[in-house]
Amino acid sequence: MKPLNPKITDWRGRSVWLIGASTGIGEALARELSALGARLMLSARNADRLSQLARELPGALILPLDISRSEALQPSAQEVERLLGRLDVVVFNAGTYQPLRAWELTPQNIRATLEVNLLGVMDGVAAVLPAMLAAGQGHLVIVGSVAGYRGLPKAAVYGPSKAALINFAESIWLDLAPRGVAVSLVNPGFVATPLTAQNDFRMPALISAHEAATQILAGLARGEFEIHFPKRFSRFLKLLRLLPARLYFALVSRTAR
Repeated sequence: MKPLNPKITDWRGRSVWLIGASTGIGEALARELSALGARLMLSARNADRLSQLARELPGALILPLDISRSEALQPSAQEVERLLGRLDVVVFNAGTYQPLRAWELTPQNIRATLEVNLLGVMDGVAAVLPAMLAAGQGHLVIVGSVAGYRGLPKAAVYGPSKAALINFAESIWLDLAPRGVAVSLVNPGFVATPLTAQNDFRMPALISAHEAATQILAGLARGEFEIHFPKRFSRFLKLLRLLPARLYFALVSRTAR
């Protein structure tokens, strides 16, 4: 069958804005894309870490950015377009994670997650879309999580933020594919990053950030809409989505204990 997105097999000369590039998957992606010849603009909140990374990647530019500040996104998008000349690919990898149970919810920690993981991504898409639609080309890569498939313990805010991203990516693919703009959704399982280092439980099928970056690039090369990995874990969670609530709750509760 025809792929849902154009295949990206050659990154030489492609202009890529990578948001959330300072650590973890974003840093690993930046290194891989630089080696493949992409023209990079790297953004994150940590300006010092961005500067250090850019010194290691020839030609990479940096633009410090807090994606939760909606007023900063439009000017930032315009600056990236000015410096790179065009936007071929924008990767929305910025995210935050705090393990939370229901009784730990506060208005502050709810908004701290949603403003980065969901609203920041949606605002960012709104900021870059006009240029892509005017050009009739472009590729949006949205990093979600398998935690968005169904409810999980300690993910009372993180999980819903990623579930909303999954729905958002599906919705905008339907709107944008006919107009020449591609949308890819990345749903990783457990990846060894500073964020997952907070977890106090054994993480099944844990992979490195480098392996995650490799999987993302392979999925883009195949033209996939949803790029999920590692398959031995993500496929199992996809199967769990098919279970009725009574069986799902029983299984997950037993596993959590």
